[in-house]
Amino acid sequence: MNSIRSRLSVFLLLAAMLTALGTGVVTYRQTLAENEELFDYQLRQIALSLRNQGLVVNSYADSNDETLEVVVQIWTVSGTMLYLSNPGDPIFDRATIGFTDVNANNRRWRVFSLAARDRIIQVAQPLELRRDLAATAALRGLAPLLAFAPLMALLIWWLVGSSLSPLKRLATEVGQRDARILDEVSVAGLPDEIAPLVQALNSLLIRLKRAFANQRAFVADAAHELRSPLTALKLQLQLLARAPDDAAKADALAKLHEGVDRATHLIEQLLVAAQTAPNDTVAQLESTDLSELVRQSIADVFSLAQTRRITLEANAPEHLQLSIDPARIRILVRNLLDNAIRYGRDDGSVHVQLSNDHDRVLLVIEDDGPGIDAHDRERIFDRFYRGPAQQQSGSGLGLSIVKNIVEQHGARIELEPSRLGGLKVTIFFAHRTSESDFRK
Repeated sequence: MNSIRSRLSVFLLLAAMLTALGTGVVTYRQTLAENEELFDYQLRQIALSLRNQGLVVNSYADSNDETLEVVVQIWTVSGTMLYLSNPGDPIFDRATIGFTDVNANNRRWRVFSLAARDRIIQVAQPLELRRDLAATAALRGLAPLLAFAPLMALLIWWLVGSSLSPLKRLATEVGQRDARILDEVSVAGLPDEIAPLVQALNSLLIRLKRAFANQRAFVADAAHELRSPLTALKLQLQLLARAPDDAAKADALAKLHEGVDRATHLIEQLLVAAQTAPNDTVAQLESTDLSELVRQSIADVFSLAQTRRITLEANAPEHLQLSIDPARIRILVRNLLDNAIRYGRDDGSVHVQLSNDHDRVLLVIEDDGPGIDAHDRERIFDRFYRGPAQQQSGSGLGLSIVKNIVEQHGARIELEPSRLGGLKVTIFFAHRTSESDFRK
């Protein structure tokens, strides 16, 4: 039974019937007690009404009906029977003044005895008769509830269905949407219990809408950026085919290699940018030796630095454990080093410093290149943006990738002039040694 409506209807009906059963038990007990009091009162009143009656010697009632509700016996003080309402009923041979329960003739009797002048008056009633009358009265009280049980079941079914109708409307509204319709779902008229679910759904829709918008913009930008290097490659192939001599062919071939390298670098950066795009999966954090990771990243770009005779200097502790995504942080460090080398001076230097400042870890990379103007420092993180003063070839994706990875780690990045004359990039990591610390 997976239907919420069926489940609620059955459970509510069972609860109502259990309540009715409990009410019936309580009503039965209360009715029985009240009838016991009422029957005792009747027995006492009958006995009191007979205390002033005249003497009837050896008189018996004409009726021999065994279903009589009350049996009356009157005795003299000496033990002579004066009156017996039904000869078929047992004669109580003793009298206890007041109320008492007596067994006679395989039946249990409720007896009231009264001493009045020279006689003893006994009025008795079968206990099972009293209880049957009480049960009948209780059942009469429960009869309307039992009669209305089917109506109650239908009412519960309708009420549950009416209460769940907003869910059906919500399912219909969401089911009619596709990837192009990611507007928020209206919470108007929804119960308070469903509103948090719809708010969470709206939050997801907002993130999906932003992710799809970023994806479309990324694809459009990537297509635009790829068009130029591919066109250049095509022209260089044509120049190679038309080269008149070996020297011209060698020059055209060298330029073709450079074009292929630029296109390869751009495609690699595009792939990395797609993997580290905002709203993507969260970083897979694990305790990592950040010092070792920085050394590996320096080794990755060492050959590029040698081509420009740039010195790479590193100042880092031997070991520094930090909860990070090692693959993405390696991409981050490699991109920062690649930018510093590409835009630094020939025969210059790039300085890397890693330090542990109690509650945070600082990664600082400085170069001696042209730096970035203050008004360009915010835009430099946009995809495919390159400052107007930049002369080196590049994809314009490096710092965008860095910014995405920084945000995924809950870190912070700052750009400022370097003491070497170029750009100083500082990344502030919160000092966490485990993934649980990151999530706090």
